[in-house]
Amino acid sequence: MVGRPDEGPVSPRSHAGDSLWAQELLDHLRPAGRDLRRLVAWLGRTVQAAVCLQDAHGALLAGERLPLDAAVVADVATGRVFAASVEDGVRHVRLVGIRHPGPGPAVGAVLAVARPAPFDRQAADILGHTASVLELLLRDKELAESGRRLRRATADLRLAILQLLMVEDTVSARRVAAGLWPGLLEEDTARVYVLESAADERDRLAEVCGDATDGGALVVRCPAVDRHVIVVGPASDVGERLRSLVIGRPGTFLGGSPRQRLALTATAYGQAVTALAVARFRPDRAAVYAARTRPAQLMDPAALRAWAGAVLRPLDALPHHVRAELLATTRLGLEFTAVSAAKVLGVSRNTVRARMDRVAALLGADLSRLPVRAVAHAALNTEAAYGPCDPRGLPDPPCRTRLTELLRTSALRAWAEGLLGRLDDDGRDLRGTLRAWTGADAHAERAAQVLGVHAQTVREHVRAAEPVLERRLTDGGTDLYEVVLAHLVTGELPVPDLGAADGPGAGAPKPDQPDSPDSSVHR
Repeated sequence: MVGRPDEGPVSPRSHAGDSLWAQELLDHLRPAGRDLRRLVAWLGRTVQAAVCLQDAHGALLAGERLPLDAAVVADVATGRVFAASVEDGVRHVRLVGIRHPGPGPAVGAVLAVARPAPFDRQAADILGHTASVLELLLRDKELAESGRRLRRATADLRLAILQLLMVEDTVSARRVAAGLWPGLLEEDTARVYVLESAADERDRLAEVCGDATDGGALVVRCPAVDRHVIVVGPASDVGERLRSLVIGRPGTFLGGSPRQRLALTATAYGQAVTALAVARFRPDRAAVYAARTRPAQLMDPAALRAWAGAVLRPLDALPHHVRAELLATTRLGLEFTAVSAAKVLGVSRNTVRARMDRVAALLGADLSRLPVRAVAHAALNTEAAYGPCDPRGLPDPPCRTRLTELLRTSALRAWAEGLLGRLDDDGRDLRGTLRAWTGADAHAERAAQVLGVHAQTVREHVRAAEPVLERRLTDGGTDLYEVVLAHLVTGELPVPDLGAADGPGAGAPKPDQPDSPDSSVHR
C-alpha cells in the first residue's frame, strides 16, 4: 500500500492504531472523563510531544508553558489564521485555534504542540481531532460557568427582593420581581416559610423548593443561617407543596407563618422561625406559627393603637422611606441578633446598630434594658399590625394613654398569671429564677449574683422553663418579650415608660457597654 509521498508508506496495522487512539479520544468525552488536563496529557503521550493549552490572553489552561513566537500566537488567538506550523531547526511546532462559542473571529484558546520529529499524517489527524474535542470541552465548561453565573445572579436577585420586602419597600420589590417572575408579588399578602436541613444539603433543598413551588414562590437561601431556606409564598398551595416535600426528606423541618401583608414580611419571617423551633419536635417535622392568645389581643385596641402612636410619634417627622427603614431594621434587630439582622437585610452589623441607636435616641429608649426592648417591640408590632396611628380618628387622646393602664385589664392579668403559674409546681423555683433573669436583662451572671447561685444554674433553669412555657427564651425575640410582659402585668417587674419613667437621658444608647454572652438581641 502506498501513501502520499510526504508521509511514507502506511502500514496495514495503521487502521488498528487509528481505531485505538480514536477510542481513547472518545473516552475523554464521557461525563466522567471530561478534564482538560487529562486530555492534554493524553495528547502529549500519544504524539510524543510537549503540549500547551492557553486561553486567548495567554493564561495557561493545561499542559506546560512553551516558548512560542508571540506574533504567530497573536495571529491564531485573534482568528486571523486558524492554524500555523513553525520549525526552528530543533523542534516542529503546530498551533491550532480553539474556536470560541460566541460571535466574532477571536478564538477561546490556543493549542500548541511541539515535538522533535515532523508531524506525520497520524499525528496531524490526532491533533486535529483532539482540537475538536477540546473545543467541545471548553464550550461545555463555558456553558457550565455561564449557568453558574446565571444561577448566582438569580439567587442574588431573589435575595435583593426579600431584603426589599424586609424593609417594607413592596413597590421596589414588585418592580424588581416583575422582570423575571411576572405576577409573583401581585397579591397583597403572603406566608413566609423557613425550611431547615443540613448545611451541605441547603443548595439542593433550595432547588427542590423552587421545583416544588413551580415559580409560585420566592425561594431564597437564608443569608444569616446556612441551614435555612426562606420561601415567601403568595399562592395558597405553597404550604401544602412544601409539607409534601418535607415528608420525603428526612432531617428537613418546616416552619410557617400566618398570612401577612407583604409589608409585614419581616414579622412573618420571625413567626416562621418560631414555628420552625416547634417543628423539630413534631412527628411530621412541620408547624405553623401557633394562633395562641397574644397579650395584645387582651388590650383595648383603640387604647393600644393610641399608646403605640404616642411612643413612635418622635419618628413621624422623618421622611417616610427613612422611617420605614429604621422601624423595619429595629423590628428585626429586636427579634434576632444584629449580626443575623444585618445578613438578612444585606447591610453591615454597624449599620443595624446605627439605625437601632437612632431609633432608641428618638424614642428615649434604653434598648440595653430587656423590659424596654419588650415594650418597644410591642409598640412596633402594633403599628405593623394596624398601620401608623392617626390620633384624630381615636376617641382618647394619645397623651392620656399609658402602658400601665393597658396592662391593668383582668383578662390580661389572668393570662399572665396562667402563663407564669405553670412554673410554680417545679421544686427548683423556676419562676423565681426566671424573674431574676428577666430583671437582670437576661444576663445569667447578674441574675446568679442576685440569687446567690452559679450562673450555669440560672441557664439550666431558664432552659428548663422553655418547654413548660412553650416559648423560646434563650434565643430572644417574641417569645421572650411575651414572658417579660407577663412579669410587667403581674408586677414582678417595673413597667418602663419609654422616654419618661427612666428619667432624663434614659434613652441615650450606651455604645461602650460590653456585649454579654447571654444577650440575644441588639448586638
